[in-house]
Amino acid sequence: MPLTRDDIRDSVERAGDEHWDALRHHHEDAYPNPKPTPGDVCKGEAERLNQLGLGDAKEFELVETRVERTGDEVRLTHVLTYKPLGVRLLTEPHQDYK
Repeated sequence: MPLTRDDIRDSVERAGDEHWDALRHHHEDAYPNPKPTPGDVCKGEAERLNQLGLGDAKEFELVETRVERTGDEVRLTHVLTYKPLGVRLLTEPHQDYK
């Protein structure tokens, strides 16, 4: 089943409050020229991961999404479990939410 915006939001929240706060502050601190909302970023990441084939890949499970601010952008790194071997994998960090 494809990943949704809510799946990514839950994943960010599982990473801890500091990750959700980084995403929220990325939007709010830029006022009066706000950046994409946390919901927009989560939706974009769900679409991106689905395009990579991770949404329908039954052998992978999204564990958490780590968010860090890098200047005017946020960098997202997803932690996945590869179920057949029980190992955790990290995606390449992605930042394209200005």
